[in-house]
Amino acid sequence: MQVLRDSRVFGVLDDVLLNDLADVLQLQEVPGGSLVVREGDTADSMFFVVSGRLRVSRRMADGSVLLYNEIRLGESVGEVGLILRQPRTADVTAVRDSTLAVLHRGHFEALLERHALALNRVFSQAIFDHLRHKSQLVERHQAQSFVVIPLNEGANAAEVARGLVAAFAQSGRTHHLTPGAERDRQAHEGQGGGKDRFDELEEQFDFLVYETDAGTDAAGAAWTRRAFRQADQVIFVAAAGTSTERGVLEQQLFQEPGFAMKRKHLAVLYSAITTRPDPTHAWRAGRELERVYPIRSGHGGDHARLARFLRGCAVGVVLGGGGARGFAHLGVLRALAEAGIEIDLIGGNSMGALIGAQYACDLSLDAIRDRTRDFATGGERLTLPLISLVSGRRVKRDLQAMFGETQVDGLWRPFFAAACNLTKGGTTVQETGPLWRAVLASNSPAGLFPPVVHEGNLLVDGAILENVPVDAMRMRLGTPLEKRRGNGTIIAIDVDVREEMGVDPSLTRLSVRHTLKGFFRKPENPTPGIADILYRAGHIGGLNQRAHTVAQSDHYLEPPVANFSLMAYKRADEIIEVGYRHAIEAISSWKP
Repeated sequence: MQVLRDSRVFGVLDDVLLNDLADVLQLQEVPGGSLVVREGDTADSMFFVVSGRLRVSRRMADGSVLLYNEIRLGESVGEVGLILRQPRTADVTAVRDSTLAVLHRGHFEALLERHALALNRVFSQAIFDHLRHKSQLVERHQAQSFVVIPLNEGANAAEVARGLVAAFAQSGRTHHLTPGAERDRQAHEGQGGGKDRFDELEEQFDFLVYETDAGTDAAGAAWTRRAFRQADQVIFVAAAGTSTERGVLEQQLFQEPGFAMKRKHLAVLYSAITTRPDPTHAWRAGRELERVYPIRSGHGGDHARLARFLRGCAVGVVLGGGGARGFAHLGVLRALAEAGIEIDLIGGNSMGALIGAQYACDLSLDAIRDRTRDFATGGERLTLPLISLVSGRRVKRDLQAMFGETQVDGLWRPFFAAACNLTKGGTTVQETGPLWRAVLASNSPAGLFPPVVHEGNLLVDGAILENVPVDAMRMRLGTPLEKRRGNGTIIAIDVDVREEMGVDPSLTRLSVRHTLKGFFRKPENPTPGIADILYRAGHIGGLNQRAHTVAQSDHYLEPPVANFSLMAYKRADEIIEVGYRHAIEAISSWKP
């Protein structure tokens, strides 16, 4: 009755009809991982989720699984198939141990004879909400649950669990279920029962952290499986420097029903004094993981970042290109730090990629300013213009010296650089490989610099398509299930000024002579040179994408840097201050 009353759709029914409906609903206990509905089967019932959580999915012809939305406490599913007698359109699997209240067709038709008008009205509303992807729920408390599982005996899952408990406790009521205490309780209560207790815990707390160990005894294995079934998300833990191959426990869990339905993560633990983590791509091989998180032992900030990603409230900052105007990014980053806004993921293009990469390397803002200014004023040699106007050798050499052997996926804070792939005609997001190469590709305007060759592809400055790569950030900040607004916060910083590029209306063509005169006489409408033309051509896509950039961002900042030229690198401090003042004013209007 409480589930029905809490429903936005069915809660409008009077008590007589609600009681009649509740009387014919049949309770069904579903273990976590069990298939509740199979795609293509006859739809002869609908059901409400009384406790637990379900996942909608489809299995493709190649065997891969596409995960869709979750069905949570109090929601109903199957109304459309029940009324229209259509086959089930997707699989529905219990993510955790769940209780369902099932309405079979015969009972539905009997109710329809007694309450035709009221039932037709609410079922029409349910179908409308289904088609509009609108929630059926009145806000009702339900804890988020996480299980921490070591991949081998050397992995300190207890430390990660404690770190998450401490991080979650900053945002809500948190409960830590340890394996020793739970095994003792399980032995006392017996193998059955206990689910009601988990339901009670979900009502009492906002976050539940289930800790497991690598024990192979029967009690330990039983607790691990039970905690795995109860959790919405799985955090595997591995010790740095150990084998990246699947261990026995991981292979056993892989066989558990519903394994594919779980959101899965991997935390790799390093010592507190480790300067750089290993690249994460080796851990991803053969695993379906949302992310791999390098974490330093005893480093609360790393655990807090992991917790924000798990909760869907991480902050991603996207830095656009714009020459010397990009120094405004440093002012914005300073303002964000002063406001206590932690940056969990950073990405960028062109100048934004150069600054963002250094920030991800944990350099101070002053050091980034000095290094960037020295790099940008280093000059470059003209070359025979068969591929580009300049050779790019100095830029490549200095970027290699700046970043050394650091890999893009070998940083504590995730980073990506965007580039335009001339070969494939789209944006390539660089999140593996040498950091210097990713920054170089993003800072190679077509025509001015030679394209960066990578795996047979030609990569150039990404501003041709998107100067502020918010789409790439949205894909990486959101979960693989829902690439949409609401999964974290995106702050986009755009320093690309929309300037008029015109000439004297009396001109009928551009000439070398007229352009050379402009260098000395400074006419009112100077003729653009080849660098100006190539820069504008290389940024035209980004300029036209601005409305999309604004729409995809949660916060869009456009510091007023139009008074600074693209080459005003000596005015770095002034540009930084403009960015800082602009960000301080904007942040003051944001909700906490």
